[in-house]
Amino acid sequence: MNKIGIIGPNNKMCSKELYDFGLQLGQQIATKDRTFVCGGLGGFMEAVCKGVKQSPDTFNGQTVGILPDDTADNANPFVDIAVPTGQGITRNIIIVRTADIIIAAGGGAGTLSEIAFAWQLEKKVLCVTLFEGWAKELAGKNLDDRQNGLLIPVNSIDEILKYLDNG
Repeated sequence: MNKIGIIGPNNKMCSKELYDFGLQLGQQIATKDRTFVCGGLGGFMEAVCKGVKQSPDTFNGQTVGILPDDTADNANPFVDIAVPTGQGITRNIIIVRTADIIIAAGGGAGTLSEIAFAWQLEKKVLCVTLFEGWAKELAGKNLDDRQNGLLIPVNSIDEILKYLDNG
């Protein structure tokens, strides 16, 4: 599980508490063998990227932003590799396909679409239950009867680390 997808709210929907959690999360889960893939914009995505870049284990190329725009101008400043897709919200499928496992926190409609894509692609999503949004709402549930147990509830960074370290 070397490519970790980070999904959650953008600037408009990201509370200070969620941003601070993302910052701590990035600092603690960054290792020399992990890269992080996100939508590349602000909010929770920016917080995790910033935390990763503050980690002593950071390296150039560790944070990848799959941007909805056709330029890299809107990428948050902590994205090492900005990928301007020009695809708008359809870039969400690229984020999910690229990741080996996904961490979701908070979230509105964009996060919901990413969780649905992960479900259909049989990818595990660590759903943080500490903040309101789709990640909390769907934690531990099944979206339909084709899969089971992919939306894993987690309520701390320690739980996320244990899962990432032990698979």
